[in-house]
Amino acid sequence: MFDKAKMLQKALKIKKAIESEMTVYEDKGIRVEVRGDQKIRSITIDGEEEKKLVDVINEALKKSQKLVAKKMQEMGGLGDLF
Repeated sequence: MFDKAKMLQKALKIKKAIESEMTVYEDKGIRVEVRGDQKIRSITIDGEEEKKLVDVINEALKKSQKLVAKKMQEMGGLGDLF
């Protein structure tokens, strides 16, 4: 039981570390900030933040991730590969 708690604590620590990483890309007046967990933090177009766009893209990504997870589970997952 202790090992599971220790593993969970380590997983949460890794998750926080990943979320704190940030990638910024800027081109043609558009700036996008993406967190390490692949969530859009902000989109700025010509100096104006586009919160609605961020929300819509993050929801689309979330929906896509759920679809992929379901498909992988249907196909047996990756357990046999490791």
